[in-house]
Amino acid sequence: MRSRISLFALCTLSISALAIGQETSPGISIPVTISGEVRQSQETNQAASFTPGFRAVLSPSLRFGSRWFAYAALDVHSSSYFPYELGAEDDRTVGVELMQAFIGYVRSSSRSSILIKAGQISSAFGLSPMDYDDFKMPLINPPLAYTAKLPIRADQVPCGVEDIIWQTYDSGVAYHCGGSAAESYGLTPVTLYGLPSVEVQVSLSHFDGRLQITNSSPANPHGLFSGSQRAQWTAGGGYTFAHAFHIGASGFRGPYLDSNLIPSLPRNTRLASFPASGFGIDANWSRDAWSARGEWLHLRFNTPRFIESPSQSAAYFELKRIVSPRIYAAGRLNFEDFGPIEDQSGLTATHSAGPEELYELAIGFRLNRQQLLKVGAGWQHGNAWSSTGAYWPKTESHTFELQLVTSFTAVSKAFQ
Repeated sequence: MRSRISLFALCTLSISALAIGQETSPGISIPVTISGEVRQSQETNQAASFTPGFRAVLSPSLRFGSRWFAYAALDVHSSSYFPYELGAEDDRTVGVELMQAFIGYVRSSSRSSILIKAGQISSAFGLSPMDYDDFKMPLINPPLAYTAKLPIRADQVPCGVEDIIWQTYDSGVAYHCGGSAAESYGLTPVTLYGLPSVEVQVSLSHFDGRLQITNSSPANPHGLFSGSQRAQWTAGGGYTFAHAFHIGASGFRGPYLDSNLIPSLPRNTRLASFPASGFGIDANWSRDAWSARGEWLHLRFNTPRFIESPSQSAAYFELKRIVSPRIYAAGRLNFEDFGPIEDQSGLTATHSAGPEELYELAIGFRLNRQQLLKVGAGWQHGNAWSSTGAYWPKTESHTFELQLVTSFTAVSKAFQ
């Protein structure tokens, strides 16, 4: 948290310096989104749980003339709000996270534009990190591909295949061949929060592209003062066809292991010898009352002591229908699968984790211009991949959720 606050202070000082040099009057805007949620979930052969939660996101922006601007997003949420782990994992009742804080410069014409950003920025990989907003999302939660915890740790080394396949969903991951002694969940494939970056976005007619240089992996983000920073890249781009149909691709690659593992690495290797990489294809389409989007992602986490390292393939498809000016319906299909693994002893497994499916439905009611009520339900199915069910056994859970989102602009002022 200290590193994020320091980054925010650094951005603020830089913004002040830029403001002095601008000839036009600056303006300020502070949109606020407040969400309240009630969630009931039940797993097979277990009692139902009832969980309330809240979240508030403040998104101040400053504009200094037609080209320079600054933007930040501060997230305050109860520990019970998300049905998945997000941001720092600790025992806080209320979490505070700096999602974004960057300075931007933009130039545009009728057919082209260029945008440069520097600071705490959402990952350029995939769709969801760039569109993680309760008021904009038709469903209640982001896709499973961005929230599921993988049985992979960046601060511990697994001894081999058996060290991985005996892990379970929604519990701590523990490896036994070097690294941290602390308890921890596994990695999220791509953070929905930002990480220190410099990014260039270019748009030319129907083409768009982006290149981002980050201080760490989007699968294991670190602050500016972390000893585990390793510079790496993320890139993406796409093409927009007729009828607002856009198809794109994105990818990233770079070291993801923490520096505390250096003494545990095999001889003649270093952290850069074990990169994490991801590749994704995405598509968006909208016409009249219908809209749809989907992604396919493949990620690999190169791991010491492994010949075939853990990998994940995930996909989702989302469809939305506007029923009336105030009502819409949406659904999403989520699929997650894991590739084979093999350690240096020759031991193999057909999967590093059990495949999962998640089916989600939601109905949205726009109570007024500022408030959106969502009613959602989900069914999650974890598939057993061992004949005996000894590891990664079959699991099922059902969820019912109510979410009220209020969005308004607390401050909007142009300074003369």
